[in-house]
Amino acid sequence: MTVRDDNTNNDTVLAAGCVLWRRSAVDGGLEICLVHRPKYDDWSHPKGKLKRGEDPLAGALREVQEETGHTCVPGATLPTVRYLANGRPKKVSYWAAEASGGSFTPNREVDRLLWLPPVAARNRLTQPRDRRLVDALLDALHMA
Repeated sequence: MTVRDDNTNNDTVLAAGCVLWRRSAVDGGLEICLVHRPKYDDWSHPKGKLKRGEDPLAGALREVQEETGHTCVPGATLPTVRYLANGRPKKVSYWAAEASGGSFTPNREVDRLLWLPPVAARNRLTQPRDRRLVDALLDALHMA
């Protein structure tokens, strides 16, 4: 589905997601959630396409729930990421979000989930554009 993006002159695929984080139960350190998508064999932040008329933040929270099994509390707005996907422009809005409960069950879209410290998360992410979101999260949490 393509949703018209009023900020562009073309039909842009609109999506939203979160950089999901929590405090480690072991040492209290920051952990970032990454998901593995078997369709693309990549590691990324939970995200997905918006439904028609869906608010981007609502879509981001829905995608986190669907892909990770976790509920979360949204925080700071993070940078919007734009790129070409299958030859079409895509715009992904992101938020920092603290995990507040739930548990992961592998599914068709996401077969693995990892909670990693920021440096390890940055290294595991497949796309450089996703790595910049780790830095944005640290800035938003005043941990840079």
